[in-house]
Amino acid sequence: MRLGHSTSAESHRPLSLVLMACLNTAQLQKFQEDGFLVLEGFLSADECVAMQQRIGEIVAEMDVPLHCRTEFSTQEEEQLRAQGSTDYFLSSGDKIRFFFEKGVFDKKGNFLVPPEKAINKIGHALHARDPVFKCVTHSPKMQALARSLGLQMPVVVQSMYIFKFGAQKTQFPRKGEERVVLLHLVVTKTTVDASFLYTEPLGRVLGLWMALEDATLENGCLWSGEEDGPGPCWLGAWHQLPGVGASRDNSLFVPTPVQRGALVLIHGEVVHKSEPNLSDRSRQAYTFHLMEASGTIWSPENWLQPTAELPFPPLYT
Repeated sequence: MRLGHSTSAESHRPLSLVLMACLNTAQLQKFQEDGFLVLEGFLSADECVAMQQRIGEIVAEMDVPLHCRTEFSTQEEEQLRAQGSTDYFLSSGDKIRFFFEKGVFDKKGNFLVPPEKAINKIGHALHARDPVFKCVTHSPKMQALARSLGLQMPVVVQSMYIFKFGAQKTQFPRKGEERVVLLHLVVTKTTVDASFLYTEPLGRVLGLWMALEDATLENGCLWSGEEDGPGPCWLGAWHQLPGVGASRDNSLFVPTPVQRGALVLIHGEVVHKSEPNLSDRSRQAYTFHLMEASGTIWSPENWLQPTAELPFPPLYT
């Protein structure tokens, strides 16, 4: 992923709004070194509200057949079992589909909790299939940000709306009794985007994560991996550290609390994660991934593939 400066800007929007999205020299250097950069105030309050309102409408219209009610998991074996064999998941790259928290269905697939509180995420083509999210994804300032990173032919490969509801106790009857279930406490495994969105050369993927609500230590903000001190850890160095995978403790991570409207840039080879939301507040976020298409091969082994109906759309319009 080549990084550099750009002088172009969309003429139909105020120049100041576009220039605010361009990275300065210090920000570019930090991202080149760390692969992780926080841009507070990137989204306006109106943009956050518009996406939250629109997702509320989408959820209100949700109609997922019983056989398609798939629980989302970040654990590889569980994900393969729950999603990998399910066409509903594997064919979601060009659609808007719903994925649910663990433990929210009975054996027949009926909801044990209010459906609107059972969703883990919505993916994977909000950026293409919904006008509100398409507008945010392809906004002039988003394009200006990509140009300031030196991206020549960025394409959008997927998008997700993540709810991360707060821990809650939900009562529901079962066999004549009241049972209390604590929801939304699934531990998120460490993530390296390049490991499931594989490209040649490696790491030609960029994550853009936007906080639609304040993300705090209590409600599950992002964490990035350390090497020898404070700062993110690149995939190559991460594999050389002792205590692979789950055995690594939080001393190897740095929390990144951000305010509503912040955008976090995450290079595809940077290790990151989030902890369970133990608060009574949700931590909603919109995120999408770009790939630098120039000189890049998208692996045919990736679960996510472009389709005839929806090739990966160019970011620049």
